[in-house]
Amino acid sequence: MNVVDSSAWLEYFADGPNASWFASAIETTNELIVPSLTIYEVFKKLTSVSGENAALQAIGAMQQAQVVDLDAALALSAARLGLKHQLPLADSIILATARSFDATLWTQDSDFQGLPDIKYKRATT
Repeated sequence: MNVVDSSAWLEYFADGPNASWFASAIETTNELIVPSLTIYEVFKKLTSVSGENAALQAIGAMQQAQVVDLDAALALSAARLGLKHQLPLADSIILATARSFDATLWTQDSDFQGLPDIKYKRATT
């Protein structure tokens, strides 16, 4: 199973330099878990840069996979992981979601660099 964080989704939708590296995880929807928080982050960012129609199309693609909502158990797990690894709220929730499914987390967010079960690719500028 795979979880793709918001930075990687945005890279993929923008067809950025690392898009092809994330494509295998994103395009294998039967093995993909999408934290509902990533839908929020991707929609917000894409709406601001590309407009709501483009953002809605992207969200439609994300919803082809299994979307996981934040519940109390996941929130507590995220808080623990956030404290342990000194992660911001969103990153903690995304990591907790990945861990709850024994999934690999794909990212270009340096906050995750060095953690186990993370596929990290440095963002290019």
